[in-house]
Amino acid sequence: MRTVGVEEEFLLVDAHGYPVGVAGAAADDALVELELMEQMVETGTSPCLDAGDLAEQLRQRRYVAARSAADAGARLVAVATSPQPVRSSVTATARYQRILAEFGLTAREQLTCGCHVHVGVADADEGVLVLDRIGPWLPTLLALSANSPFWQGQDSGYASYRSQVWRRWPTAGPSDPFGSPDAYAAVLEGLIASGAALDSGMVYFDARLSQRYPTVEVRVADVCLRSSHALLLAVLARALVETAARGELAAGVTAGSRAELLRAAAWRAARSGLQGALVHPLTLRQDRAGVVVEALLEQLRPVLAEQAEWELAQVLWTDVRARGTGAQEQRGWASGGLSEVLRHAADATLATRNR
Repeated sequence: MRTVGVEEEFLLVDAHGYPVGVAGAAADDALVELELMEQMVETGTSPCLDAGDLAEQLRQRRYVAARSAADAGARLVAVATSPQPVRSSVTATARYQRILAEFGLTAREQLTCGCHVHVGVADADEGVLVLDRIGPWLPTLLALSANSPFWQGQDSGYASYRSQVWRRWPTAGPSDPFGSPDAYAAVLEGLIASGAALDSGMVYFDARLSQRYPTVEVRVADVCLRSSHALLLAVLARALVETAARGELAAGVTAGSRAELLRAAAWRAARSGLQGALVHPLTLRQDRAGVVVEALLEQLRPVLAEQAEWELAQVLWTDVRARGTGAQEQRGWASGGLSEVLRHAADATLATRNR
């Protein structure tokens, strides 16, 4: 079984739900790290084989980060964009300040919180093989995680507006098949040489080879409102990587591997999340979101069953359908005002599944 680990980014807000730049004080624990913006922090699990272990680490990391935030006078909230208006500020490290100087407003507006799933691979050859096959299914993972309906105090009309803001980076989004590790390395070298990225860490593909770990890093998702939904994302991402490595994804998927079509599918997922149509990777036509998610589950069923995670995936998917995505929950709370959205979201950030 492949290892899987999860990095989650979180917003720091005050008592009224406005983001506050206290990351320097909140990131004083070994498990809580600084990010690009002073109004957010990041946590990461260790590599896990067992889904139960991963679930416990996800909950524990959120509690540790929430305690650190409270010590800094803030609340930790798992939303991918701020519902309240904010003028964010870039963290005062040399690298982040260089990014700000080079990319200007694009960098300054990146108060966006994502979820990155790392799945172990044997080597770069296997990693590139996986990257070349999983792209058409990544928009489905984005739809499942959608958790950013608000931007600067108003409803954006999107389920995942984070993904739209994120794609302002010149290296962000889907990629065409690479074919080999050498070709992958050449693309990265070209992006850095062009100035579109300062270094390989700024190559923000929806899925990439990690520069720090022997993993494929699936980066397409919003941070999930609930840790149980982050667990579903991780379970599906691991099964997707394993299925792709075995060559068992449906053959029709390869027809949709062009980056132009993948961008369209990602936009569709960001726009409606699970409350409308998604682009079905096997037909390249719109279909009901539930149908597309079920198609993904069926693609992954042999691996999920082999890893004794099929029932877990079904339970977690049922929970997402019942509650709705984070975007749906946020909109449901918005009748009480945006501060109420943040209050409920802060509670949901630390909630266990049965709550």
